[in-house]
Amino acid sequence: MLRQLPALLALGALGGLSACATDGYSPFTREAGALIDRGDFGNATMNNQLVQTGRRSYVENLNGRFSSEVPTTINFAFNSWTLDAQAVATLSRQASWIRQFPEVRFRVYGHTDLVGSDAYNKRLGLRRAQVAVNFLVAQGIGRDRLEAVASFGETQPLVYSQGPERENRRTVTEVTGFVQRHPNVLDGRYAAIVYRDYVASAVSPSTLGGSTLGQSGGGGE
Repeated sequence: MLRQLPALLALGALGGLSACATDGYSPFTREAGALIDRGDFGNATMNNQLVQTGRRSYVENLNGRFSSEVPTTINFAFNSWTLDAQAVATLSRQASWIRQFPEVRFRVYGHTDLVGSDAYNKRLGLRRAQVAVNFLVAQGIGRDRLEAVASFGETQPLVYSQGPERENRRTVTEVTGFVQRHPNVLDGRYAAIVYRDYVASAVSPSTLGGSTLGQSGGGGE
């Protein structure tokens, strides 16, 4: 039995070497590049090309994007439908955003606080909505893109108070529409939008502290 032991050990060593030759050194026995090309090699480059050329379907719900990128609400002084400086600045940002997307249709809804009669506040809310629409039109937004202008009067307060409340005296702009383009109809404007969003998607969020610009709050109704 002891005489057979060296022979058994030798056979075991040969078996181990055979396994190494099959598994550990497979790059030397397979076609060049076989381990690299597992079916997804080059997908990142292909995706970049598709996005930048527009061949990948570019579909986006613009309403959610609008509300996340632009202040949608402006406020008014008591019993007034005059635009103040803050309202003008907000509507200018809305118009600039809407101009980017020819598909976008928009709606403006007017609101009031709870002071006054229902009928009066209904009319006041409509005047506020109309002045907001007129400003957007003056900024180059076609009136034919207006889907609705309406007044909710005092029926949808943000702050329930029988007294004057600035947060309730407001108009809200909503947009509807989708961007969906194919390269056959992708013009320069859409190409710029696709490329800008593609570049922005590659930027890592900053971890630095500091304040960010946003919609400034206002007191009053």
